Amino acid sequence: MVATVGWPDLVDELDRWQEAERAATLWWRDDDTVAPGDRLDRVMSIAGNVPIALAVIPGAAEPALADWLARQIQARPQAGVTVLQHGWCHSNHAVRGKKSEFPAERRREDVTSELAAGRARLGELFGDRALPILVPPWNRLDDSFLTILPDCGIHGISRMNSPPALRPASGLIEVNAHIDCVAWLHGRGFIGEGAALAGIVGQLRKRRLGRVCVDEPTGILTHHLVHDEKAETFLRRLLEVTGAHAAARWLDATDVFARALLEPA
Repeated sequence: MVATVGWPDLVDELDRWQEAERAATLWWRDDDTVAPGDRLDRVMSIAGNVPIALAVIPGAAEPALADWLARQIQARPQAGVTVLQHGWCHSNHAVRGKKSEFPAERRREDVTSELAAGRARLGELFGDRALPILVPPWNRLDDSFLTILPDCGIHGISRMNSPPALRPASGLIEVNAHIDCVAWLHGRGFIGEGAALAGIVGQLRKRRLGRVCVDEPTGILTHHLVHDEKAETFLRRLLEVTGAHAAARWLDATDVFARALLEPA
């Protein structure tokens, strides 16, 4: 089925949203930002005026990144460029099983300290551009830690493919990514046009039919540090196709997490 999904299928799905007089909302999250560089410049060039949320690793973020972001905002005032908190140092603390910076076996005090430090660090570097939204490394944070996030100044979380709860904990909302463009288990290259389109079209269709949360925008996840030419070509085409369709709407992260920003308590 993946091999048969193409650009006409995406256009057809967007047509169905338009016929229903609904907006097919999407958002773009790019993980693992720590410093300016050619790869980050390229992804920003591809984005153009489409909003992009950069998940920045607080413990590794270089001060030069703040200057770079200020220049980007000045050059692209119409585009929404925001910063999300990508854990603390992107370190694996899992004793067994899949990688996680915040597995269940960690001390609650240590997790609280790191998340609060990360929030403070991003605030120092980026000011209001740093949203109080956590993107846990490897998209994993044990649910037992959800209740401490508001105490760390964090009021939203974004993981991968998790069934979202409007309020996974008091003072917290969740909006996730759904399509990861990197084939991590198969050479870390692009997952392929067919697979990427199948994921996007499938998620949009499930939303339209009410099989998943209709209001959660379809999240595209990228990692600029490992992009290859095929991934970049796909992203350019995706923005071209969606930009030409009246039903498609790319959201700024401030809109995606509006409830978290307006109702932190």
